[in-house]
Amino acid sequence: MEQRSLHLVGVGVTHSIAPQMHNHIAKSLSLPWNFQSTECPTLDDVLALAKNPQTAGLVVTMPYKNAIMVHLDELDELATTIGACNNVYYTQDSPRRLCGTNTDWRGIKGCLLEKADKSQRPSPEAPGAALIVGAGGASRAAVYALSQHLHCHKIYILNRDEGEVRNLICDARKLADVPEIIHVLDIDQVQGLESPYYVVGTVPDLEPITAAEKVVAAILEWFLSQAKKGVLLDMCFKPRRTRMIQLAERLGWPAVEGTHVIGYQVDEQWRLWAGEDKVASLDRKGAWRVLLKSAEESTAIN
Repeated sequence: MEQRSLHLVGVGVTHSIAPQMHNHIAKSLSLPWNFQSTECPTLDDVLALAKNPQTAGLVVTMPYKNAIMVHLDELDELATTIGACNNVYYTQDSPRRLCGTNTDWRGIKGCLLEKADKSQRPSPEAPGAALIVGAGGASRAAVYALSQHLHCHKIYILNRDEGEVRNLICDARKLADVPEIIHVLDIDQVQGLESPYYVVGTVPDLEPITAAEKVVAAILEWFLSQAKKGVLLDMCFKPRRTRMIQLAERLGWPAVEGTHVIGYQVDEQWRLWAGEDKVASLDRKGAWRVLLKSAEESTAIN
């Protein structure tokens, strides 16, 4: 069988703990494939890898989840609807075609349900509210997961750039069940708002410096300080215990670290890369074991 490669592509990806898990999966599927984190300073670098005949698939991360879309031969309904692509796979045609999808939302959904109280979480009969910090590519997957699968009819956005939020709202209009998206701009605006059950962070773990960043941090703390608690996921995992996770836990919120987002996507990623038949023998428990061990032992994210 031909040696192939898989790549995590983006900027600042060398710390990733994903390669060990994916290489364990390749071995469990008896595939001579190698998964590696590949730093790509430009979109051209990403596309060169995507077009390499030895490449079996890509995981796309910041800042290319939106930018790569127009360069692919096909986008499935998920990528088009969500407005972001984090997974590139190929058809079996000759020449093969580059296809894009979004599996981030599966990771977000899995993480939030991991610690959600079944009796308290939003449902079709009793929809609820959610909060997202950030308005980039990952936020679109969060909006999709929260509104289409986790029954949140109202979503608050904390983000310093109003233009990014307008674009996010525009993209959200493609969804089957369009949520009400509210850009919360100042602390006075939060009075009387329904408390969110789910909170998802989609931004890097940086100390707030500008006035706008400090306002976002203050509003987040206000929401987390309310009596009603739900579940918080911070998709950033460098470091694993981000400022957001530490704040949430201090204020009584169950929190899920971003490393788990990786684990909840592997079935769909490998189905697209290797095929339905291969995925039937995927060692899920082993993959999770390797992922969590890698997270514990990584000096880059701890």
